[in-house]
Amino acid sequence: MTEFILTEEEIRRRLDLVAETCPFVARAVSLVGYPGERRGEQGFRTFMRVIVGQQLSVKAAATIRDRVEALVEDPANPDCYDAISDEQLRGAGLSWQKISYARSLCETVRDGTLDVTALPNLSDDEAVRAITAVKGLGVWSAHMYLMFSLGRPDIWPVGDLAVRVGAGRIVERVERPTEKECEAIGERWRPHRSAIALLAWHYYSNAPAID
Repeated sequence: MTEFILTEEEIRRRLDLVAETCPFVARAVSLVGYPGERRGEQGFRTFMRVIVGQQLSVKAAATIRDRVEALVEDPANPDCYDAISDEQLRGAGLSWQKISYARSLCETVRDGTLDVTALPNLSDDEAVRAITAVKGLGVWSAHMYLMFSLGRPDIWPVGDLAVRVGAGRIVERVERPTEKECEAIGERWRPHRSAIALLAWHYYSNAPAID
C-alpha cells in the first residue's frame, strides 16, 4: 500500500460513513467539526525526530530538534551523524539514552535492518514489527508513522493518552478507558479507525469533558 489515503477529503468521507451507523461519532462531529489532515514526511529524518521528541513538550522537542539538525550536514542522511560526537549531541540537549537510540537508528537504517523505503509496501502489522525492531521506537512511534507519514486508514493508537480520553468522551464514558478497553471500543469503527483517532484528538482538545 503506497498511496497516502488519509487526506482531508478522505477523513471527512470516512467519518460521514461511520456517523451513518454510529450516533456517538455523528454527535462528536456535530460538536467539534472535522479534524484536518496531518501529513509528515517519510524516511529516516522523521524517525530521528521521533526519538529526539520523546517525552518532551512540543516546544522543547522543536528546540532540541533544531539544535541537533543544525549540527549535521544533511539531517535526512544517517551517515552524516558519524561526523558529530556524542558530546555534541549531548550539548544540543539529547539525553545519553536518546543518543544511544539515535546511534542505533543510524546503524539499523544503514545496514538495512530498518528499510525505510520498503515500509510503504508492507502491511500495517509488518510495518509495526519492522519499526519496533529498532531500539527506542515503540508501538506508539510506529502508529504515528503509519498514520501521518504513510497515511494508513485503519490505525488505532490506544497507547496515546489523548486518543483514549477523546474516544472515551465520544462514547460518553465517564472514566478514562484503559488501552485494552479502548481497543474494544475501536472495534466498531474498523476499517476507519485512523479517522476516528484524528477525531478523538480533535474532540479531546475542543469538546467539554463529561460532568
